[in-house]
Amino acid sequence: MKKFFIYLSATLMVFVISGCADFFEQESDHIIYADDRTINQESDQIYGVTGIMNKLQAIADRTIILGEARGDLVNVTTTASSDLRDVAEFNVGDDNMYNSPRDYYAIINNCNFYIAKADTSLRDNRNEYIFMAEYAAVKAIRAWTYLQLALNYGTVPFVTEPILTKEASEQAYPKATIRAICEYFINDLLPLAERYGREYPNYGDIRNTNSNFFYFPINIVLGDMYLWMASLTGDKEQYKNAALRYYKYISERNGDNSTYPTSAGRLVWPIGTTSWSSPSEYDNLTRNFYTETYNNNTELITMIPGDSIRAEGNYSELRNIFNSREENDYQSSLVPSNRMIEISESQEHCMVDPETYIVTYAPKGLTEHMTGDLRLSEMWREGWTYNNSNQRVETDFIYKYQTRNVHIYRRMMVYLRMAEALNMAGYPRMAFAILSSGLTNQVLEYDVYPYYSEGDSIWISQFDFPPSRYGIMDPEYFSPKLSQQPTQIPGVINTIGIHSRGSGYTPLNEFYALPVDTLLTEEEQTPTFQKYVDELIINEDALEFAFEGIRYYDLMRWAYRQPNPGQALADRIYLRRGKENVDAVRSEIKVDLTNQDNWFLHWTGM
Repeated sequence: MKKFFIYLSATLMVFVISGCADFFEQESDHIIYADDRTINQESDQIYGVTGIMNKLQAIADRTIILGEARGDLVNVTTTASSDLRDVAEFNVGDDNMYNSPRDYYAIINNCNFYIAKADTSLRDNRNEYIFMAEYAAVKAIRAWTYLQLALNYGTVPFVTEPILTKEASEQAYPKATIRAICEYFINDLLPLAERYGREYPNYGDIRNTNSNFFYFPINIVLGDMYLWMASLTGDKEQYKNAALRYYKYISERNGDNSTYPTSAGRLVWPIGTTSWSSPSEYDNLTRNFYTETYNNNTELITMIPGDSIRAEGNYSELRNIFNSREENDYQSSLVPSNRMIEISESQEHCMVDPETYIVTYAPKGLTEHMTGDLRLSEMWREGWTYNNSNQRVETDFIYKYQTRNVHIYRRMMVYLRMAEALNMAGYPRMAFAILSSGLTNQVLEYDVYPYYSEGDSIWISQFDFPPSRYGIMDPEYFSPKLSQQPTQIPGVINTIGIHSRGSGYTPLNEFYALPVDTLLTEEEQTPTFQKYVDELIINEDALEFAFEGIRYYDLMRWAYRQPNPGQALADRIYLRRGKENVDAVRSEIKVDLTNQDNWFLHWTGM
């Protein structure tokens, strides 16, 4: 992969910075342009953007590890490295391989230089700006990188100008909190979002991988900034802004009048089954997760490409960390936790007879983790093999790691974060529909609009899911109210509730419904609904995104919304080995997680 990320040319020089501020220290392979001229040639633009992508590779594995090992969904095995174990136990020192803020600043400094030097005034013969797509893409990468840095370190030095001299590297820069970083980059990206929210540099296929996957969509990054800001402040308007940004990405991803639905990918038990070991898979749920073929309906949105061989320098170790392979002597380092199994098995899998619409539920106590939600059993396989010494060894295999590339954003993340934002903005019924039935205008008409004021309905009307593009044919996918409507919605099954991806026909699941109290008004019940849906979403995050490196951050956002954030997060992390082993996990984690300062990494000099 490094071969196509070669970013030096005869016109560009490497500039090495050293100094006391070690997190700004630049190794010899960090691209810094030593001259003072403007970037106004196509080759400079390409080398600059791909050079920044090269720097992203250095934090790819770390993005997943820091977001997963500190959560509640994985356990560290006895064969894991001490560095990985220390991450899981919140005991990360300066010498830990996953603790290197300079790698984030290498990306940021390259972005700062590019932004400062790119000539964005150049136009082509159609009067279109030539390099604005690259400029916008680099700004989005910088914003995303700063957010990752702040989420991991809390308060960080904040620099938006390129550091090109030893003296500049030794200055004392102001510190920025997560909130301050969100505020800055919301203002920084908003002017670009309307025109460049869906336009990216077109570099075609690089090593058989479509380069469209290499970018961080501005509207998703903005949605994340608003969502974190709202979680920190409780500001409903910021939650609304987050929801609208996620929707804007969904509605514009494939151009005008396009569609980007949740899809119909799901795992279900067929009615009348006599074998509880072979669920039916619809729409290739597993294959769609890791496919890296770009098309209008692909699940993957953004990835950081990795090198194909270790000698190339940015080889991802995630396949060896999550899987038993010959390369690691069949010793995986992270395996699904007891808590992950508990969340999965606690779901009720709803089955519906397509002829009679009689509802039944799959039994408990099934083997191979097929009790409850089926996504865990689909993505995780336990088995055995013989190692190189002809010894039988137990194996674990996570199907989410079959690639050398590191996945960052995918479609379901956008929908679930939109649901999170809508719920906390005061629209739990709309958020619940994303989990249960999926969103179409008919769902909004029958299950959302009747429960909100005229003013709220006007705001909700900004979300448009026309049946011609988000249609559902099967009545079992509707709410009970919708299933009684005499007119079928035309179209294909391309939108379902996200919970239905693993737990059957959710709209008819009596165990998955809002706790409605008919003696109370809708306004009186909204706080109860919000708390209930917030809990459904944090569990759905686990069911859908387990092992993908976002769990710890999802728990952080959830904890910030609780009356006692420190205690809330600590209690969730201590459940890692299951409800019966809370004290064991608490004793392993030496720091006090009720102290929010201990949520973050620390590094001397930061």
